[in-house]
Amino acid sequence: MNIVPHLSRPDARAGLARPRQLVSAASLACLLPGTAMPAHCRLLEAGCGALHLFDQAHIPGAGYLDTCAIEGGPLWNKVPDDVLLSVLLAQGIRHDTTVILYGRNNPAAARVAHLLLYAGVTDVRLLDGGFAAWQAGGHPCEAGPARPCVAATGFGAPFPARPDYLVDMGEARALLARPDGALVSIRSEAEFLGKVSGYSYIAARGDIPGALWGRAGEDGDVNSMSAYQLTDGRMRPSAEIAAMWAEEGITPGRRIAFYCGTGWRASMAFFYAWLMGWEEIAVYDGGWLEWSGAGYQAAAGGTGCT
Repeated sequence: MNIVPHLSRPDARAGLARPRQLVSAASLACLLPGTAMPAHCRLLEAGCGALHLFDQAHIPGAGYLDTCAIEGGPLWNKVPDDVLLSVLLAQGIRHDTTVILYGRNNPAAARVAHLLLYAGVTDVRLLDGGFAAWQAGGHPCEAGPARPCVAATGFGAPFPARPDYLVDMGEARALLARPDGALVSIRSEAEFLGKVSGYSYIAARGDIPGALWGRAGEDGDVNSMSAYQLTDGRMRPSAEIAAMWAEEGITPGRRIAFYCGTGWRASMAFFYAWLMGWEEIAVYDGGWLEWSGAGYQAAAGGTGCT
């Protein structure tokens, strides 16, 4: 059942294989009746250490999910499957729950979206432009803690249902040796060229030898996805993204694993590719943090950093 009306901005959906999974602020406002969300639908704000901001103002009816509940140090990889499952159940999420995500930082929401798809949630949606788009549209907010939700007693399906959406270091190395495979770096130009590491907690500069550059955003901002998003944070037309990727040899006929420093920007690229109907896609969870720290060499030989 399609509970979210069609988006009012045609270009946001043009060319998307899964158009209803990208929700406009206006469409979400039509869904909210001013009381509680439908029982089969969960609206969640994703953030990292930002509960105080959520308490100050959030979309009415939203819950809050901190990314620290689904990923953990030192590599900031996905938590073990049993922990992820317990987090989702505590949030009232089953495999057949409609989950609408948004964030003040769009890649944080995409990180959660990717892991929900990995888990097997069949209806995952992302607010195009995040909380900023909601505010820009003049839509109401509420303050205070999240409204209580009823925990789910079971996921209702095998867990995880899509383990192929996540690859580890060994699988990432194997992709480098496959003519039909590709590791795609979702990092800024300065990061990809080794001018900066991009992170205060990652010392190594460079990138994985043999990886393709999928672009990300502005140098010096690891939260920027300006190559993929308009200035207001909404998704660029999918044809523009596909053309940008094609210039680098990134095509839907290949088995692709996106990665960045630790997973957020890679998850954003993954979600956009998923919206576009690309099926042979995954996120290399460890990313540059794991690869550079392990000192691995590329499958074709050479150093672990370029």
